[in-house]
Amino acid sequence: MAAEPSPYPPRTGRTTRLPRHARRRQLLGAAREVFVAQGYHAAAMDEIAERAGVSKPVLYQHFPGKLELYLALLDEHAGQLVTRVHAALASTTDNHLRIARSIGAYFDFVDDPTGAYQLVFESDLRSEPAVRERIEQSFSSCVSAISATIAEDTALSEREAELLSVGMIGLAETGARWWLVAQATAPGSPAGRPGDRLPRDPMEKQRAIDLLVELAWRGIAGSPLREAPGGFAPGAPTTFGAAAAERAARDLTTDRSTAPADPGQPSVPGDRPEVSA
Repeated sequence: MAAEPSPYPPRTGRTTRLPRHARRRQLLGAAREVFVAQGYHAAAMDEIAERAGVSKPVLYQHFPGKLELYLALLDEHAGQLVTRVHAALASTTDNHLRIARSIGAYFDFVDDPTGAYQLVFESDLRSEPAVRERIEQSFSSCVSAISATIAEDTALSEREAELLSVGMIGLAETGARWWLVAQATAPGSPAGRPGDRLPRDPMEKQRAIDLLVELAWRGIAGSPLREAPGGFAPGAPTTFGAAAAERAARDLTTDRSTAPADPGQPSVPGDRPEVSA
């Protein structure tokens, strides 16, 4: 029986020389495609080298083995997720928005045409200590960042805030992965490879995020605020959600008072400064 032809173009002549960092990026890109499509165990260094258009000796100059190549990819993409979550939390002081952007970070992470999220969330190599350690470090970093934010503004203990953080991350990760699979298996959707993505209405993604945000917010919003020395002032909000609502109302009032008047609307006495004759 004749061998099946290679899906990659044959290498001809000498490999084009690239700066070391550019070659490394090229090799990582080729390896990601193979690992996502086939998993770690079925992937072969021969195939990765062929996909990158280099010889195996060139591949081994940068990565001594398949595991080291996989770990480099895992470091890169797990780090990207952590960076997204930290950026979401640091982007605003509004806690409702923090939750929305943190959950959105998980959706953006999985909604990537490369399918790289599978290396972090669906690795077939979790039994390998080095892989398990990196995945757990990524998870712990996200938990710590979110729990620190919750503990800072509520009267919850450190362990209680950590538990809420774990629950929110579980909701975000599982919800994002479910949404992605549901999109790819919707009625009438053509079958595709693991890395393929189908065109979709962006609002569908936002709707999914909004639903999970409200679910998470309604739970966290009831947490008591951290009480200042001397107790709460009369009439002051005492819960996470009430404080956010009060701040939102205050911001809305401020926005309205500072917004320029609409020239198309009738003037209100006192709105327009007097003009000297």
